[in-house]
Amino acid sequence: MYDIKDSKGFDTDEEDFDTVMASDISFTGNIRFTKPFMIKGKMNGIIEATSDLLVDTDAVVNADISTDRVLVRGKVTGNINGRKLVYVTSTGTVKGDITSAQVVLEPGSVFSGKCSMSE
Repeated sequence: MYDIKDSKGFDTDEEDFDTVMASDISFTGNIRFTKPFMIKGKMNGIIEATSDLLVDTDAVVNADISTDRVLVRGKVTGNINGRKLVYVTSTGTVKGDITSAQVVLEPGSVFSGKCSMSE
């Protein structure tokens, strides 16, 4: 679990997610969800949610993302709007702009874009 000051812990176990897009799935289109969602495969399109999103270690996401909280352990190409939190781990890569109330970039993570922090 990733713990950030003033933020509820971010669950990272697969069983903590209502929906998991498996590693052998490649999806193109728009995804909307209201409960925690994990991507292990490949996704192209737009992601809009009012919950948590975890982009797992081997996942490749080419999408603009708008969710409450985002944890990136894989690769994201696109802009991320995490209303509460964007957390990029040491294995994560983000190529796009990040907007969030809190942003965490672990040592070893890759980020290319602009970062705006707002409440």
